[in-house]
Amino acid sequence: MEATSADYNQFVNETAFYNRMVLSHLLPANLWEFPSDMAQELPRRLAGNILYFISGFLWCFYIYYLKLNVYVPKDSIPTRKAMLLQIYVAMKAMPWYTLLPAVSEYMIEHGWTKCYSTLDHFSWFLCFLYIALYLVLVEFMIYWVHKELHDIKFLYKHLHATHHMYNKQNTLSPFAGLAFHPLDGILQAVPHVIALFIVPIHLITQLSLLFLEGIWTASIHDCIHGNIWPIMGAGYHTIHHTTYKHNYGHYTIWMDWMFGSLRVPLAEEDNFKEKEK
Repeated sequence: MEATSADYNQFVNETAFYNRMVLSHLLPANLWEFPSDMAQELPRRLAGNILYFISGFLWCFYIYYLKLNVYVPKDSIPTRKAMLLQIYVAMKAMPWYTLLPAVSEYMIEHGWTKCYSTLDHFSWFLCFLYIALYLVLVEFMIYWVHKELHDIKFLYKHLHATHHMYNKQNTLSPFAGLAFHPLDGILQAVPHVIALFIVPIHLITQLSLLFLEGIWTASIHDCIHGNIWPIMGAGYHTIHHTTYKHNYGHYTIWMDWMFGSLRVPLAEEDNFKEKEK
């Protein structure tokens, strides 16, 4: 599928709409109305900081204070110091995180990817099939990127260890979801960009998945085991932070199951039930 001039115009108009929708409510026009569309992407992405703070604060307030001892045992609640450190690490990395999505949208607008702008390119069946293929491909690549960040000692020491400072349940919180070394966060997001060159996907779908990515990374660090098969939820990811060699997957447990690195959080769930008694 080749991108047409109509696709280009649709891409540009749509991203310009998102820029106006977000930035016009946050900044004076002279601070974000740049001639280049790509230049507008960066402040829009930085506006995501607000989402990080609001969602993280509300999430922590609900599960740690309003629902004390309901979802997380009192002795497993992270300290304010731990959460402030996670916010500090995330804030240092956030401006760098914005670069990759800005570059990917530039490539989409110029027709370099297989991204499409209208639903008349494919049937509904193919649209959903391509979304499924996109997610499988992203899952596969993120699994191996994440695993290599552990297995290659140089990468772990200089990049991924920053995130694994939080290696106990009482040091993990939703704020840890974006607390990475900047290059580490970018490397784990690269699969989303690579997939754009392989699988056709609608622009709105791709942007929605990136938005949900931020929510997802927060949710898997709250240590609440939802136990919804085959989702790689917080129960699985808490094990990853404590053993360092299990549950590298992203959305589902399938890659860990296929490659022999899966560890099911049954023991952890039983321990929590005993504490509740």
